[in-house]
Amino acid sequence: MPKQKSREDFWREYEEKTGEKVLARCMGRYVSGWDEFGDMTRDPLWGLIIATSGGFRFHHFPQTNWLASVFRSGDDLPKEKNIFIPHDKIICAELVKETNRFKKIFFSNVPRLLVSYSDETGIEKQLVLFAEYKPDGIAEALGQGTMNNEQ
Repeated sequence: MPKQKSREDFWREYEEKTGEKVLARCMGRYVSGWDEFGDMTRDPLWGLIIATSGGFRFHHFPQTNWLASVFRSGDDLPKEKNIFIPHDKIICAELVKETNRFKKIFFSNVPRLLVSYSDETGIEKQLVLFAEYKPDGIAEALGQGTMNNEQ
């Protein structure tokens, strides 16, 4: 049975692989804003949200259950998906947390990470992710901050 990597080993190897220092990280879900992924609201795409010394990264590690893997061929297996936005392309980043008590009771209370960026043609776009697990520090590491949504 192979030995499982520690968290520290994983992040050290990730930094070595990317050549960038990890500044902040959390678990999250891609929603929209990256043309190659399309709209993933129906089938959520979970992954790591990472602020590095080089910019913004979202890294999805594919997983399948044993039943799904029985019915898939080698060409049909899920693949890793990555987003990378260099620091110089990031216009702003903000973590939006709902503070309205009524909305917190009846609607999703998951903070949204909004990353506005310039694409390769200079057009401004916005990446939207749900930052599910320990998101504090991500927007700050990208050079912005946290906003409370009280509307």
